Amino acid sequence: MIGRISKRGFCSTSPPRPWLFVGLGNPGDKFNGTRHNVGFQMIDAFSKATGIPVNTAHCKALFGQGLINDVPVFLAKPQTYMNLSGESSGPLAAYYKMPLNRVVVFHDDMTLPCGVLRLQPRGGHLCHNGLKSVIHHFRGNREFIRLRIGIGRPPGQMDPKAFLLQKFNIVAREQVGAALEEGASALKLLVSTGFSASSVVCFNKEQKYKHLRLPTTQQESSDVTVFSNLYEVH
Repeated sequence: MIGRISKRGFCSTSPPRPWLFVGLGNPGDKFNGTRHNVGFQMIDAFSKATGIPVNTAHCKALFGQGLINDVPVFLAKPQTYMNLSGESSGPLAAYYKMPLNRVVVFHDDMTLPCGVLRLQPRGGHLCHNGLKSVIHHFRGNREFIRLRIGIGRPPGQMDPKAFLLQKFNIVAREQVGAALEEGASALKLLVSTGFSASSVVCFNKEQKYKHLRLPTTQQESSDVTVFSNLYEVH
């Protein structure tokens, strides 16, 4: 009897569930450092912070895997070009039998100020072609976590497509660099403690008001009010 109870006790211990982190971007040297590739940059920052190399090919992605506090983590940078990102992320999630609430997709977001992050448990595609592809290859399921990385809006009448494929200027690069470090720290905590609604609210609030503390020009200050309103609807 004791033996049976002991056996049942040992069998009840399940291994930690893995996480899949997917950064969206375009492959190739000419896209390095562009606004549209901050999803790739977030993967790189997390890889550097954790020592998990991303140097193998798997499911049309640059891929890496490792452990954080004994929790398995898979990192992926789809090499399909942005608009076909789902052709990689869909098969990856299927291959590892990942529930979508254990998948986090990193992507650029023009509705957030440059260098501001936002975690969301689910949502739409926000007219982002990479997200559209991911949702399509998740069979229309939108219940995956997103880490939105703010890149700001294009100035004046600038074509948004041209803006996305531009490299960051010095100030924006510093803001995004700091945000990537903050994101890597938040993601390590996410792996260790799970997706807690209360901690996510605190993180998003801190990120939102971080932008208000950044030095701004008079024009940028007026933009803050617009961006703050956008937080409430996206």
